[in-house]
Amino acid sequence: MGTTTLQIRKKGTITLPADLRRKYHLDEGEVLTLIDLDNGVFLLSPRRSRVDQIADKIAGELEERGETLESMLTTLREVRADYAAKKP
Repeated sequence: MGTTTLQIRKKGTITLPADLRRKYHLDEGEVLTLIDLDNGVFLLSPRRSRVDQIADKIAGELEERGETLESMLTTLREVRADYAAKKP
């Protein structure tokens, strides 16, 4: 853990040093959360979407079960057909 000095530029823009962006895999457009801890102390943290992480986990579990997109679509078609056949 270290200390880094940042400068506020026009329109409040700050630039994170390249070594920190590389270290934490931060890319242009990344959303960060700024938490005001009072007394002029701030905490800046990446706010990453968990959607990709959750999607990867689901994909991994489905793959372990031998499921593919095609097998899921086939099952979906079968379930829809069964449902439609049971409707009055």
